[in-house]
Amino acid sequence: MKLVAITSCPTGIAHTYMAAEALQVAAKAMGHEIKVETQGSVGAENVITEKDLREANGIIIAADTKVDKSRFTGRTIIEVPVKEAIRDPKELINRALSAKPEAPAKVDLTEQVSQIKAEEKESRSGIYKHLMTGVSFMIPFVVAGGLLIALGFAIGGIYVFDHPGSFGETLFTTGKSAFALMIPILGAYIAYSIADRPALVPGMIGGYFASTNGSGFLGALLAGFAAGYLVIAIKKYLKLPKTMQGLMPILIIPLLSAGVMGLLMVYVVGEPVAFVNKALADWLNSLNGTNAAILGIILGLMQAFDMGGPVNKAAYAFATSTLVPGHASPIMAAVMAAGMVPPLGIALSTVLAKRKYTAAEKEAGKACWALGASFITEGAIPFAATDPLRVIPSIMAGSAVAGGLSMAFGAGLAVPHGGVWVLLIPNVVTQLVPYIIAILAGTAVTAGILSFIKKPVSEYSNTKVNYENVQGELKI
Repeated sequence: MKLVAITSCPTGIAHTYMAAEALQVAAKAMGHEIKVETQGSVGAENVITEKDLREANGIIIAADTKVDKSRFTGRTIIEVPVKEAIRDPKELINRALSAKPEAPAKVDLTEQVSQIKAEEKESRSGIYKHLMTGVSFMIPFVVAGGLLIALGFAIGGIYVFDHPGSFGETLFTTGKSAFALMIPILGAYIAYSIADRPALVPGMIGGYFASTNGSGFLGALLAGFAAGYLVIAIKKYLKLPKTMQGLMPILIIPLLSAGVMGLLMVYVVGEPVAFVNKALADWLNSLNGTNAAILGIILGLMQAFDMGGPVNKAAYAFATSTLVPGHASPIMAAVMAAGMVPPLGIALSTVLAKRKYTAAEKEAGKACWALGASFITEGAIPFAATDPLRVIPSIMAGSAVAGGLSMAFGAGLAVPHGGVWVLLIPNVVTQLVPYIIAILAGTAVTAGILSFIKKPVSEYSNTKVNYENVQGELKI
């Protein structure tokens, strides 16, 4: 039999590795195979892969710290304190192998979208994975900061910063603080994705330099990657006596990596990247009329092309990099409008062309209204999977219209997420009415094209459908 396990203790030094060794010895003595991932002070080692999980007959987590269990969703886990793995590993292995599997849960469209996003996150690899890890940790700071700044303006007026200590100014300052942290967080968690916890310090220091020397988003990207691979190099090539190994995570790696990152950001990265940032900002500010509309169309096509995949995320990451505290970004507005259109257009099509959708698809279309309104583009994926040649061109056309019109109208957005719900907050969106028109126009284009080119349900008799109406519930 094959098992996988994770061991982790608060300090990440002694008990983490003792528990791992105890499980390995016990499994070998019992005639089983086991792979143990240790989440120690130098980061995760011997990491469990998707292949390991598919082949595993049992899963053990022996930890006294918080362990991310998202990759084990739907699997039965035996979870115990780390000392139990040291004290009685054979009994723990027997429990894991005899545990009954959990009954599979019925999944509705909203839950399936969450699952799609989780699987997409798991499938990321290489540079894209590291970048998206950093962006995912950064986004909550951007969202919270943008909304708090907008609320500060809504309560205290456009000159809220002239009234220190007032309620509105406090919200505004809190939002600016969140914005100030987003660049260091980006650098820190790109580095973390590459080299785990030891890379957080140099990554955050590099990101802080990027936030103060004008290199900004691009500087933080470079800092995060440089910090991550620098830590890997230190761990690989700097060998200390066994008695001094405990100094690596708490002294040697932070000291060397932080020092190198400071020198790198001041003498190498700072000025060149700041120059590139200024040139990019000047170019974006010069766009108007046709040129702005063309950029909006391109961003719209990117948003709809893979509905949350690498191309979509590239456009989104570019848009978030244009956000500045207290200012609305036309790029961000175009990207969010275009990202809302695919689910909204499909939802409208299920209403306009009912005979072209199964009962379950029409039910799923109701969920698409909420997903689209919340700027969750992935809501379109189940429909695109069943009929890609018709759905994908339709949603790309609608998103291109929404993005192009948004840029042509000069609409701007001060926050990176929230969908239609943030439009109710004053000062979040500039050119609000034209912006809503852009979203509605894109939705109408997608719905119109899709309703016209899609065939009636009876003509899909030989097509694999992902929906099945079981006992009145949507099962996917």
